[in-house]
Amino acid sequence: MKVRVEITEGCGEACAVIYASAVTEEVQKALELLGAAGTVIAAWEGDTLRIVQPEELYMVRIEGGETLLYGRNQRYRSRKRLYEIAQQLGNRFLQISKTTLVNLSYLDSVEAGFSGTLSLKLKNGCRDYVTRKYLKAFRNYLGI
Repeated sequence: MKVRVEITEGCGEACAVIYASAVTEEVQKALELLGAAGTVIAAWEGDTLRIVQPEELYMVRIEGGETLLYGRNQRYRSRKRLYEIAQQLGNRFLQISKTTLVNLSYLDSVEAGFSGTLSLKLKNGCRDYVTRKYLKAFRNYLGI
């Protein structure tokens, strides 16, 4: 990979641009090193590696040992663990169970569930439960 640095006086915050014909492992590592990994997620849709913006994601869930990312009408796979994706997504997402993160800006409704849990429905139709362990953080987020 060729690297070039240009020093410009009066330039505010540093900015990095990567030109590539595809997102390779080398490009993915460069994204992570440069801190861009906090703003985009690399995920597989079938055999194609897609770059997904966090705003496009509704939910991240572990199912059958696989990390799945749910968009409005899409489902992506990631090779990363839930805690790694949570670090990338930052405070946009809230963990509601041992296996699930949700983007609360896409929250449609909340219903009382069994044994003190809450059932969440997202605007794309996905549903999951807030378990007791994560209930306090969820209520604090909502201010209730």
